[in-house]
Amino acid sequence: MSSSLPPPNSTSGDCEPGSAATPPHIVLFPSAGMGHLVPFTRLAVALSAGHACDVSLVTALPTVSSAESRHVAALHAAYPAVRRLNLRLAAFDSEASAEFPGADPFYARYESLRRAAPLLLGPLLAGTGEPAAALVADIALASVSIPVAKELDIPCHVFFTASATMLSFKAYFPTYLDAHGGATAIGDVDVPGACRVPRSSVPQALHNPDDIFTRQFVANGRALAAADGILVNAFDAMEPEAVAAMRSGAVVAGLPSVFAVGPLMPVKLRQTGDEVAEEQGNCNDYRAWLDAQPARSVVYVSFGSRKALAREQIRELAAGLEACGHRFLWVVKGAVVDRDDAGELGDLLGEGFLRRVEERGLVTKSWVEQDEVLEHPAVALFVSHCGWNSVTEAAARGVPVLAWPRFADQRVNARVVARAGLGVWTERWSWEGEDAVVRAEEIAERVAAAMGDDAVAEKAAGVRDAAARAVADGGTSHQSLAEFVRRCRGWSRR
Repeated sequence: MSSSLPPPNSTSGDCEPGSAATPPHIVLFPSAGMGHLVPFTRLAVALSAGHACDVSLVTALPTVSSAESRHVAALHAAYPAVRRLNLRLAAFDSEASAEFPGADPFYARYESLRRAAPLLLGPLLAGTGEPAAALVADIALASVSIPVAKELDIPCHVFFTASATMLSFKAYFPTYLDAHGGATAIGDVDVPGACRVPRSSVPQALHNPDDIFTRQFVANGRALAAADGILVNAFDAMEPEAVAAMRSGAVVAGLPSVFAVGPLMPVKLRQTGDEVAEEQGNCNDYRAWLDAQPARSVVYVSFGSRKALAREQIRELAAGLEACGHRFLWVVKGAVVDRDDAGELGDLLGEGFLRRVEERGLVTKSWVEQDEVLEHPAVALFVSHCGWNSVTEAAARGVPVLAWPRFADQRVNARVVARAGLGVWTERWSWEGEDAVVRAEEIAERVAAAMGDDAVAEKAAGVRDAAARAVADGGTSHQSLAEFVRRCRGWSRR
């Protein structure tokens, strides 16, 4: 059974900001992709600026996407106290790409990092000049990072950047496989005390035992019990069953302490000068466009930084937004990696679409600061793939979600959205790998219904209030992060 965390109103003594004690040095080791990098940078700022820690961030070079490069540069420009540790991967990237031709480039990068860690991570940590009180490794790197940290006698915590519900599934999945003889055919997965994940919501790759993602997923799930603790970007009130089940030992015996520290709040890392010109172009100033819209009139549409919709589905979504009658801001992704996204919007969306909707819609392929969009008073609904960063940002701002999960953990997250009252989910809508295409008429109908549902907006506002209480002084997430820091501080005094 995992050790318990302090009750919400307990104090944490010398871990509080402003303490005169020597700050613990905490090294953060993210994997690849904005979905992982963004919560790591938010954690870095929370630890450095909010809890007076000495923080280093490992950055694998070259990054997979240009968005990652810009984000890391902006973080260190805004928060110079966060140190940068560069990990160069050229040889390992070539090796992984050759072995897994056609693999998702981000999963291939996970594999490169996993192969590099046993050789490069130790010297990198030793070369910081200051002993680390803790290594916090991305969940995708858990099974390779924990042995390195233990060899160096450094506590290793794992940061799970998705939902607590998905964390419970990941922790339990190896047990499920063992109980079903390796389970070449995955069925419904009942996670004790936490949730049922129907077969249709199990991440697509896990149905193939030889998939690169499946190998990583199982290895990292088995490694969790060997960690010194697990941080998760979630809060107790939104996922009470999953958090309680893991802390009680119901999911898997022997899990270490689970620190629910979310929702980690966004930090302002806006680029300036040439980078803004590159991102916004001459006519895609979404900030000015939003400022010109009436309150609670805009549907924000984004399917995240990791996947692109099929061309036919993009066309149906365009027609649905045109037919729904509401203003909209749509971030279109035409390729998996932004550096490869050279297609023109007009070609993706169909002839005449941009001209027909120019009075009430803005469509862009550029990166937008999503939290800035969600906190804008003009935004009333978020049509989202339910990547966990998007869910936590919507929760923190109280913006209702129309869930349309596409791959990986997103159907699990969509179920969390619906159960918590943050939004609605049409479960029959297709996701990646399924032949069905969601038609324009149904998209228009669902958007219009969600925009007109005051009860959905009220429930989302309630989730926002619960999130605010969790991260406020004395809240469950604030106390969890403070307890983690207290343990790191105690280790650094040894």
